[in-house]
Formats: sequence, C-alpha cells, structure tokens
Amino acid sequence: MLDAVVIGAGPNGLTAAVELARRGMSVEVFEAHGTIGGGARTEELTLPGFRHDPCSAVHPLAVGSPAFSTMPLERYGLQWLHPDIPMAHPFPDGTAGVLARSVGQTAMSFGPRDAGTYRRLVAPFTGKWDTLAHDFLRTQWLGLPKDPLTYARFGLVAAQPVTLFNRRFQDEKARALMAGLGAHAIAPLGSIGTAGVAVMFALAAHAVGWPVPRGGSQSIADALAGLLRAHGGVVHTDFEVKRLDDLPPARAYIFDTSPTALARIAGLGNAYRDVKYGPSCFKIDYAMAEPVPWTAEEARRAGTVHVGPTSGEIGAALNAAATGQDPSVPFLITAQPSLIDTTRAPEGKHTFWAYGHVPNGWEGDATEVIERQIERFAPGFRDLVLARAVAGPPQLAARNANYVGGDVACGSAAGLRLLIRPKLARNPYETAHPAVFLCSQAAPPGPGVHGMSGHYAAKAAWRRLTAGRR
Repeated sequence: MLDAVVIGAGPNGLTAAVELARRGMSVEVFEAHGTIGGGARTEELTLPGFRHDPCSAVHPLAVGSPAFSTMPLERYGLQWLHPDIPMAHPFPDGTAGVLARSVGQTAMSFGPRDAGTYRRLVAPFTGKWDTLAHDFLRTQWLGLPKDPLTYARFGLVAAQPVTLFNRRFQDEKARALMAGLGAHAIAPLGSIGTAGVAVMFALAAHAVGWPVPRGGSQSIADALAGLLRAHGGVVHTDFEVKRLDDLPPARAYIFDTSPTALARIAGLGNAYRDVKYGPSCFKIDYAMAEPVPWTAEEARRAGTVHVGPTSGEIGAALNAAATGQDPSVPFLITAQPSLIDTTRAPEGKHTFWAYGHVPNGWEGDATEVIERQIERFAPGFRDLVLARAVAGPPQLAARNANYVGGDVACGSAAGLRLLIRPKLARNPYETAHPAVFLCSQAAPPGPGVHGMSGHYAAKAAWRRLTAGRR
C-alpha cells in the first residue's frame, strides 16, 4: 500500500508529493492531462517555435515561495530571468508608473506628491519578505506568526479594500498602479483584503522581483517532478480519476482539484455545496513579428504591463466581471516574456500574453475590446500580430478542470473568501474523510504558483500518517 496518492499534477499537487517523498513516504501522482503542470504549462498555441504559457506566466510568488525556497529546483532546470522593470503601468500621455526592484524608483514614478507616501508605506516591511511570506501565505489561524509585530502592522493595511487604501494617495498614477496590483485578486476592488494583495505584490517586486522561468512556466512543474522522481516518487499522466477506486490503495489521498471535484470523486456528497466560483478571464496569446510598440518607454522594458489606465476604469472592469456584465473597457494584465527569454520565439520574433476579466462562464468574444484597449497605449500593435490563440471561460475550463466556469482562482476571492477558502474550517486542508486532503489553490493562501497550499496539505497528511504509525 502506498503512503500517499496525489490527484492532479499542478504546482500544489507536485509540491505536496515532493514534501512527503522527501520524508521517506511512498508517493504517486495521477494527472488526467497528457502533460503535468496545471496552471504552469507551456505549449505552442499559435505557430511553430512560439512557446506560450496558457495560464500563469510571471511568478513573484514562486521565486519568493517559502516552500520552493527549501527545494533545490535549480538542479532540475529551473532558472529565473528578471526583466529590467518588473511591471509598468502606462498612461495615455505616454508616461508610466513603474513597480521597480528599487523602492525609490517606484516612488519617484508616482510624482512628488505621492513618493514620500509610498516610501513610508513600504518602509516597515522592507527587508522582511521571508517572514511576511511565511506569515501570510497560509491559513491565518493555523499557528502563531514568526514576527507578530510586523504581522499586526501588515494586517492593518492588508485588511483594507483598495478603494479605501488608495485615499492616502493624492494623484492618479499611484492610485492606478495600486488598483492594478489589487486586481490580481480577481475580485471587486471594494472587497476587503484587496489592499493586502496589492501591497504583497509590491513588496515581492522589491524583495525578489517578478521573474519568468527560462523556457516557460512548464519549467516549474518539470523541476518539481524531477525532484519528486529523485526521491522515489512516480508521476502518471493521461489518467483521469473518477472515483477513489480508480486509484491504487493508499493511506492518504491528496487532491489538487476543485473542491467540487474532490467531493464527487471521494464520495463526500454536498461537503462543498456552498463554494462560490468567481469571475473568469478572456485570454489571448500572441505570436508577434516585433515587440509590442508601447508609447511609454518604461513599458517596453517591463516583463509585465498593466493596461488600465485609471483606478476608476480598473474598478469598473472588475465590478462588471463580478456582476455578469459584458466587458467594454477591460483592465488588462499582459506579459512579454520573450523580451528576456529568447527560447520563447524564433529569432527576432516575440510572444505576448494578455487577459481581461469577464463573468464566470461567459461565452462571448472579447478579442476586439482587448485589442482596442492595447492599441490605446501601443498604436500599431495589431499590425505586428502574426497569430493569436483565444481562450474564454469555456476554453479555460476545458483545458483545466479546476477552473470551474473559467475561474482560474479556483474559488471566489471576494470579501472573506480571500481568507476563508473553500469554507470555514479550522484546518481547510483536511476533509470529512480522514484519509482525504485538499491541496489546490482552492485552499489558503489561494491563487498563485507558490506551492503553499500543497505544502500545508502535505503537513496535514504527514501528521495524520505519522499519528497512525504511532
């Protein structure tokens, strides 16, 4: 009998498997897709030689992950590449706010009225990424924080909605940039906790950067799988699990799936009937003849570009997606990895990645409104497009069964759902079945390629397994 079986080979499932295998447990992973990776895959979606990331592309939480930092993933091919500027936020006048590695450069891009405000905001947390990441990338009531004072100070900021948090800034550049960071929660900006998402991403840029993996996001999953195999673990692909009886006998079953899929496969009935799935995305991957011709010079050197431009427009776009409205002026998160990674496209050519927010399950086509928005800040963009691969909510859900209705966060992050995932429980990684655990991003700390949900699920399973041995 195996010690553990993991269902799903996304970053969290692979992390959970590695954590147990390194402790001497026998572990096998079963993945329904033909390749591993979940939300961290890389594929030729447009033309031969153009390598695209169908989901996540830029990884501040991966390079700064407490779980990944204990793993020698570089031995298995993972190499981080950093752009000159982690993120740029262009404006119609050709200028841009920037999120730079330097606090000072970031502050000065906001203008003199807000530069000091930003410096004072981040000063108490600068140099403390390791403890902040440990204390906040987890279930908040599962154990004491490492640094209680910093935890409390950050918590006072993090609990705010971006709409309230932004009142400290006087000018639109700072407000827009912070609103764009908060939008990574894929929740209305009036939701509590969105300021915490914004500040966490800003601090990550200053501490560890916003890098891309050389060769694509697939490199993260491949490195985790390589480390797992080195410790005796086994990975099976093209193996769809419909019920626990499909799997070999094991003492623990750890699910890197949506909560509803876990309940169906494990026979837990309506255990997760109250889970609410959030808005989706409309994503376009581009093969480009040349780099995107941003008007703002800073955007031409940034790995990530947020296209808003104002905090009001960003908030309206998120509200529309959350309330079931068609997108009209979308907020876009875009990435241009080929600027720093020559493996992504044929020589002289480029890849570009962009998405806007749409309602869950939306079946429309947002290509026109997305490209119109890009053209506002990069005139002539469409003339450089060689090919595009379009994916709305139905296509995203078909690619990855965890994305119910196209929700790439695997559960709404609006309001208290940012903290209480997937439902209120002392230990959200455990289930009503003593041998079944949840390790996907449906559990805290939620979305992102960081492996922390897998890390804590593995700890819960380890405690249960070793207690059984005793």
